[in-house]
Amino acid sequence: MRVHVPVHLRWGDQDAYNHVNNVELLRVLEEARVRALWRTDDSGSDGVDQGLALIDAAPGATTMTLVARHEVEYRAPISYQRTPLDVQLWIGRIGGASIDICYEVRAQQTERAAAAVGATTVVLVDADSGSPRRISSEERTAWEPYRETPVHFTGRR
Repeated sequence: MRVHVPVHLRWGDQDAYNHVNNVELLRVLEEARVRALWRTDDSGSDGVDQGLALIDAAPGATTMTLVARHEVEYRAPISYQRTPLDVQLWIGRIGGASIDICYEVRAQQTERAAAAVGATTVVLVDADSGSPRRISSEERTAWEPYRETPVHFTGRR
């Protein structure tokens, strides 16, 4: 099962070639990931399925999330558009203390195919010790329905 997160572009996300800059696309992925994973008082108010939102984002929370790795494959240029991008997220792997979040980014002009795909390894870290912490059985059970085949990067050999 995938979570669909609408993410609006900013005019400044474009580069000199009039398409979304590669660095800005990582910001788009971050925005979608945070909205999907972090639990807040207003969870669900933006229309995003909050089934993944188990990580407490409040000040003083006991868990931090650290990005250990990103991989992105750009498949088509994304031009500025007023309608939000459809960022689809799912979990490609659930490890001992980390998860791989997978993405497909669909733009209005590339509806049939993903304009970009990506994966981010997120490590759960105990806020007090700074050490990775094990994924709880509650988290594992809640995240399992969102598990699908990881992204296939076509550029790999």
